[in-house]
Amino acid sequence: MPALDTTKSWQDLSAHAGRIENMHLRDEFASDPDRAQRFTFEAAGLVADLSKNRITDETLKLLGGLARERCVEDWRDRMFKGERINITENRSVLHIALRNCEDRPIIVDGVNVMDGVDAVLKKMMVFCHQIRSGEWMGYDGRPMTDIVNIGIGGSDLGPVMVTEALKPYAHKRIKTHFISNVDGTHAAEILKPLNPATTLFIIASKTFTTQETIANAMTARDWFLAKAPNQQAVARHFVALSTNTKAVAEFGIDTDNMFEFWDWVGGRYSLWSAIGLSIALTIGFEDFENLLEGAFDMDEHFRLAPLESNLPVLLALLGVWNANLQGCTAHAVLPYDQYLHRLPAYLQQLDMESNGKGVTLDGVACAWQTGPIIFGEPGTNGQHSFHQLIHQGTRKISCDFILPAISHNPLGEHHLMLMANALAQTQALMLGKNEAEVRAELKPGDEALLTHKMFSGNRPTTTIAMKQLTPSTLGALIALYEHKVFVQGIIWGVNSFDQWGVELGKQLAKPILAELKAGKPGDAQDASTKALMARLLAWRKEP
Repeated sequence: MPALDTTKSWQDLSAHAGRIENMHLRDEFASDPDRAQRFTFEAAGLVADLSKNRITDETLKLLGGLARERCVEDWRDRMFKGERINITENRSVLHIALRNCEDRPIIVDGVNVMDGVDAVLKKMMVFCHQIRSGEWMGYDGRPMTDIVNIGIGGSDLGPVMVTEALKPYAHKRIKTHFISNVDGTHAAEILKPLNPATTLFIIASKTFTTQETIANAMTARDWFLAKAPNQQAVARHFVALSTNTKAVAEFGIDTDNMFEFWDWVGGRYSLWSAIGLSIALTIGFEDFENLLEGAFDMDEHFRLAPLESNLPVLLALLGVWNANLQGCTAHAVLPYDQYLHRLPAYLQQLDMESNGKGVTLDGVACAWQTGPIIFGEPGTNGQHSFHQLIHQGTRKISCDFILPAISHNPLGEHHLMLMANALAQTQALMLGKNEAEVRAELKPGDEALLTHKMFSGNRPTTTIAMKQLTPSTLGALIALYEHKVFVQGIIWGVNSFDQWGVELGKQLAKPILAELKAGKPGDAQDASTKALMARLLAWRKEP
């Protein structure tokens, strides 16, 4: 694939960006009463208003040309066909198969992967019924009251985010907890209030060798066996999400209680698979299926809709436009729903691990910016934190505002206030406040405050609205971002489905851990690391 910055479409977009350099959104809205309607798009229960971005009809036309020149449609179709588009690991990319509600055959190496997907879903359904109904008993004959998911990365962030987002659908008896950090404090604080006799542990590790996960799993098992009657009780209280049958059995887990997934399921795309068992146990299998169906609806829209009205494609192209041609250095995700408070963290992994790459598919260094910095906070919390920088700082930051019309907790006028704040923020970021407007408000003698109270406006925002946050709309929202990230990776020419940068730290941690255990830094360590190890070890020896 040719370098992005050498393509005709990129050069055309660069020239167009120069032509509209002085465009201000307040002028565009004042002169074009149809702007909002023309730049609003719908799919799978979501409505996206793109009109408060610095775009024109020509911008979208040129961005569509870029998508076609970068073969977005071809890459999309190859993914849905099960081709090995993860070229650095020689793998298919088939999280879309996990929610293929029409059960269309997807053939990989001559095998229809849907057979395995359906089998695991049926096994999850049976297990969910057993746990939620109370049919599954612990070692003393009582049903489970607490579920602890032990995983890290995609085996934690996705399930945490979804179970938090869908709390209104949670089982009344069962509480779900998550342990991810290898810091012993995380495990200790989660385990303290729990009763081993009524706690079920889910160990989520594809290889069953992930260092942090296995360390936490061993700690949980030791805590459990300190009160359990015998080793055999582990089989009733621990299940595995893995492919390593031997390691699972050695741990003491009955391999009948091992839920499989496959190498074409990337960690950050895995909540739809057996990794979502904690989700299904929390909200029930029927609503887990509704989550899958919402994602499937967005998949079908992505697969079939023309580029000009394809919501994931449009959001991706808009992100490229803002990051590469409008000077935005970061992207804020701002959910105006407290249940979505973990969405920014989830999207950090999805986006930054996928497209945080500096080398193209051809192995050449990128001469353009790729994945953006993602951050965010829910609702008005962010307004009293970092919104100041977005409004008046020297850095340009694009924003997504996510807003449901109906709250699950309709307390007084709270939700109307929340919606008013979200809409006001997007309006303020678009309009700004010019000199004349500030002067009209200044009191006599306050002339020195003039520039301090001026806002440039013209800051790009997208608003994604929905009727209510439900399993279906959440599924569609997550899938929307998944496909957006994929399309951006295609445009930038990077592989969105590997994560080699994660591996180096893991490799270096092994010899450092061995030396810390031995109580002495090794001579091969650099001077800084060696000195820090010595100081930390010395402190640990002090009384």
